[in-house]
Amino acid sequence: MESKFSYRNYYMEQKELDSFFEYLRIQKNYSVDTIASYREDLIEFLGFCNFHHYSYLNINYQNAKEYLLYLYEENHEKATTVSRKISCIRSFYRYLANQKIVSNESFSLLVLPKKEKRLPKYFEYSELEKMFLVPDCSTPLGQRDSVILEMLYATGVRVSELINIQIKDISISEKSIRILGKGSKMRKVYFNDVALRKMNNYIESGRKVLDMNQSPYLFLNRRGGKLTTRRVQQVLEEIIQKTSINKNISPHMIRHSFATHLLNEGCDLLSVQQLLGHESLTTTSIYTHITSNRLKDVYLKTHPRARKERKQDEINL
Repeated sequence: MESKFSYRNYYMEQKELDSFFEYLRIQKNYSVDTIASYREDLIEFLGFCNFHHYSYLNINYQNAKEYLLYLYEENHEKATTVSRKISCIRSFYRYLANQKIVSNESFSLLVLPKKEKRLPKYFEYSELEKMFLVPDCSTPLGQRDSVILEMLYATGVRVSELINIQIKDISISEKSIRILGKGSKMRKVYFNDVALRKMNNYIESGRKVLDMNQSPYLFLNRRGGKLTTRRVQQVLEEIIQKTSINKNISPHMIRHSFATHLLNEGCDLLSVQQLLGHESLTTTSIYTHITSNRLKDVYLKTHPRARKERKQDEINL
């Protein structure tokens, strides 16, 4: 829901806001999209302060509670959205406190309701197979789109990581790619022979047509520039619209599919964590909920007594 507090509603020392965003960009290595989201959330909060004649430098616990109630009761935000916005404000005040600009962090005292855990959506492999057949590999853009889809599924990378892959990051002999992930952490991901074949075709053919500016990046737009996350989203939307699959698509759904399918086929959780670039195994463990039905089916088919009981049930039928 759009906030009634806009950029025009507040006044503050712009240098502090700009300094915070510079900190996010350089020290935290946040993406342009993440910083834009932080900017939007802070503008809403600072507009709220201005509307109520609160100084953002002297926010107390009661003021913080009022803003929390505003998000829930007036703006009717979901718990996940509220948590994201409060997290952004906490980061801002933590930065100000470290810079000795404020002396307290009232927002750190707020108790937020637990976020509802939603299982990640993913594609069945049969659905992905239909998508793999869509791109027209006789054209430069079709070759590129085919490799985008293959690489997202083969490696499980985030779309922000995908668009930043450079030719020099790829090892053909190892079938691996060096990925610069969140927090400037480097990891290695791997791809299969199908992805290799399609990538080689794209690099030797379609990419040469698209590369008008001697770009270092693997994936280029029709003008030879670097792809954006939004354009990758559009590419995937165009692909799924040409299939009979009745699902919305996002790059992250393919990442979820990558993790789910690996676990279903017996890959251990720690390996999946490393391939995804998760800092915590807890983040990766959400996929174990998805695969529990698969594990139950494997158990019923493989445990001797469970198998015997199932066979007896079939006889009784």
